[in-house]
Amino acid sequence: MSMFRVHTIPGSPFARAVLATLEEKKADYSLVPIAPGKLKEKPHIEHQPFGRMPVLEHGGFILYETQAILRYLDRVLPTPQLTPLDIKAAARMDQIMNISDWYLFQGVANVIGFQRIVGPKLMGLTPDEQIIAAAMPKAHIVVGELSRLLGEQGYFTGDTVSLADLHVAPQLDFLSMTPEWAALSAGRGNLDAWLSRMNARESMQATTWERVARLAQAA
Repeated sequence: MSMFRVHTIPGSPFARAVLATLEEKKADYSLVPIAPGKLKEKPHIEHQPFGRMPVLEHGGFILYETQAILRYLDRVLPTPQLTPLDIKAAARMDQIMNISDWYLFQGVANVIGFQRIVGPKLMGLTPDEQIIAAAMPKAHIVVGELSRLLGEQGYFTGDTVSLADLHVAPQLDFLSMTPEWAALSAGRGNLDAWLSRMNARESMQATTWERVARLAQAA
């Protein structure tokens, strides 16, 4: 089987979900780094016409959209299985992955994470406290719902890791690096404990921003 190639800007939580899934599968992969500001230029725009990331390349097959990539990897690399066999658990996995895309990232992680981490680190920007404050009500709703759906389970769909955990963890890990996480996680110890369990996994430790940046430099 040919090696997987992941096209991304280092630090992207979406790409981290893909890389962590590849790590869980013990798959051979390499990084194709994209420079910030180059997403809508050739050659990347030829793979992803919407100028987003990541893009997966596998033996000439090109695939974009993180959820599609994760499901593809779980089908083409069936061990360990990361999609529950139980129909309701699989539906819950799909629901949580969509919550991550539409509510956790949009208007929460892409705002707070950008203001606190991406903008200052990559662009030298000063965080806009009003923009961050405006995002917090939605952030509380999203984090609260994730905490409710997790409940007392070890992982989002039960006792074992699924694609939902690997999709959400990079986004929440990003948020946990901001001062706002203390307020967001207050009274939601189950979610905080889950994030600690996820971050202790080899797949997450192997795909930190720093580790991926080193891979990009070596590419």
